[in-house]
Amino acid sequence: MKPIIAIVGRPNVGKSTLFNRLVGRRKAMVHDMPGVTRDRNYAEVNRFDLPFILVDTGGFEPETSDKLLQQMREQSRFAMEEADVILFLMDARDGLTPADRDVVLMLRRINKPVFYIINKVDGDKQEANAGDFYALGVDQIHTISAEHNRGVGDLMDEVLGALPYNRDPDDEEEITKIAVVGRPNVGKSTLVNRLLGYERVVANPTAGTTRDSVDTRFMVNKKPYLLIDTAGIRRKGKTVQAVEKYSVVDALRSIDRADVVLIVLNAEEGVTEQDTKIAGYAYEAGRGCIFVVNKWDTVLKDNSSISKFTDDIRRNFKYLPFAPILFVSAQSGQRTGKIVAEVDQVMEQYCKRVSTGELNRIFNQAVDENHAPLDGGRRVKFFYATQVGIKPPSFVIFTNRPEGIHFSYERYIMNRFREAFGFSGTPLKLMFRGRDKKDT
Repeated sequence: MKPIIAIVGRPNVGKSTLFNRLVGRRKAMVHDMPGVTRDRNYAEVNRFDLPFILVDTGGFEPETSDKLLQQMREQSRFAMEEADVILFLMDARDGLTPADRDVVLMLRRINKPVFYIINKVDGDKQEANAGDFYALGVDQIHTISAEHNRGVGDLMDEVLGALPYNRDPDDEEEITKIAVVGRPNVGKSTLVNRLLGYERVVANPTAGTTRDSVDTRFMVNKKPYLLIDTAGIRRKGKTVQAVEKYSVVDALRSIDRADVVLIVLNAEEGVTEQDTKIAGYAYEAGRGCIFVVNKWDTVLKDNSSISKFTDDIRRNFKYLPFAPILFVSAQSGQRTGKIVAEVDQVMEQYCKRVSTGELNRIFNQAVDENHAPLDGGRRVKFFYATQVGIKPPSFVIFTNRPEGIHFSYERYIMNRFREAFGFSGTPLKLMFRGRDKKDT
């Protein structure tokens, strides 16, 4: 496992700016509004001499009565506990604050390397003022400007030297990546916490509490998984604040990173138009999908409730007839234990390969039983089929008239493949290609 570096500090001292600088791209949201980052945000960094996992945290306020700030403080504590090296960031423009002093007192009790960093030192004037921070009684203060990349390289030379590389950073296992997506306040973060067994992300009744996508590695039966909790995706007209616009983009990128997507629906509200759009993103990305109907324990039910809700899902998501459906309660834990097992089944199909001989046997049988419709009065001939990829299983079918294949016939072939090879829970990709005269 790669070593972990955590960035902590008060709100709005530039933690996310430093995070993005070290990652080499804009992964964490940066905004002048204090408290934009609320959860821990992870990224694997491989651009330095030694690879590591970097953690961005929400602002750390030692003493606060605000419930959300208290939760953010706990997330910072968790990050410090799991980190191998801690980067404590302060703000040169604000000067030394009582909150900074309180955090330093706590950090001194932690038996880990801690780097005390003054950010926003953009020139000689701020450099001179940074001397005031030596009143903290620490041996060394590092001055940087994360925004302008001033002093960051020298800092990282020392940080990398403090990393405990008794572990093999290249010993990385194949890992199943699971993205949790859905509208705001459908219970995504509560579901993540339930699956992990502890308060990994801030769960709050206020819609939109999760803004960054949050990555967490965990193990089930010695098998590794990466769980990605994403920001709730609102309708386009509702993402009026710049912060929420970044959240939507980040959630869509998380779908692209995933193997399997958990599409969380709210049982109390039923299927909405926005749910279909979110699922559409996952389908177009070619990801394995599982519908997770949350808050099922709060709904008044009879003997036909599950079948009615299932019919509603199948009617509204006709493009995802293969996706399994689970009815759960993240709050109570009801049936959440089935989710990982379902992910494993979808993943097995998502990575499945079929031999060319068996594939063509089924394909020829399907064509013989139901010939393709004529295209402009001309017969459509097929030559052979071959699998060219996985995640999702992808097939190329060679034909004399690739542009003449009707979508209904494509769907027929796809369904025959599903039935014959057990592709009941994964998307499939079919591509029709022509052959030149020499090959023909």
